[in-house]
Amino acid sequence: MSNSHLFLKSGFPRAPLQNGIGRYVCQLQRITLKYCKTSGSSKGMREFLEHELVDFSRSNPGVVVYVKPRRHRTAVMSAEFLNGERTWINCRNNTRDEISKWVQVLKQSNGRAEEMRLRKHWHTDLPSVQGAWTPFTHLHPTANVTEFPCKELSQLKVDEPSATEKLLELYLAQRNKSTNDPATPPEDAK
Repeated sequence: MSNSHLFLKSGFPRAPLQNGIGRYVCQLQRITLKYCKTSGSSKGMREFLEHELVDFSRSNPGVVVYVKPRRHRTAVMSAEFLNGERTWINCRNNTRDEISKWVQVLKQSNGRAEEMRLRKHWHTDLPSVQGAWTPFTHLHPTANVTEFPCKELSQLKVDEPSATEKLLELYLAQRNKSTNDPATPPEDAK
């Protein structure tokens, strides 16, 4: 078994700056697309720049896009996020669709949170002294000494009638009232 996970940063899962609680703020600050104008390995990047880059920058005005042509170098995409993290992706021989998908992945991520070793799978900013809530927290203590399976606890608990049952009761009450009241003519006589 590998111990490489021990060298990752450890932390708790959380949204950066409570993102999404009020309004969503895209965490991608800027993206730099580097490519070669003549190399065959940058063909997908050049196609992306020609066909999809303008639409991406119009639909994401909060993301700054830099385009850097470099001679005899492979295509690279580097991204900077609001939390100061940077990441880069090698786009050698990628197609236009693959590059478009990688741009969307970078747009929807928040830096290197995916590479974090989780200390716990849940975290709260306001911890409770009582511990975490479970479905068994407020059960009556008789459930601790009950022999299972128990027919009494296995039955369906019906607290109040459903809406259909209420409508049927109202209909039957109205029908009984109309049949018992001699002043109103029956519906068949009309």
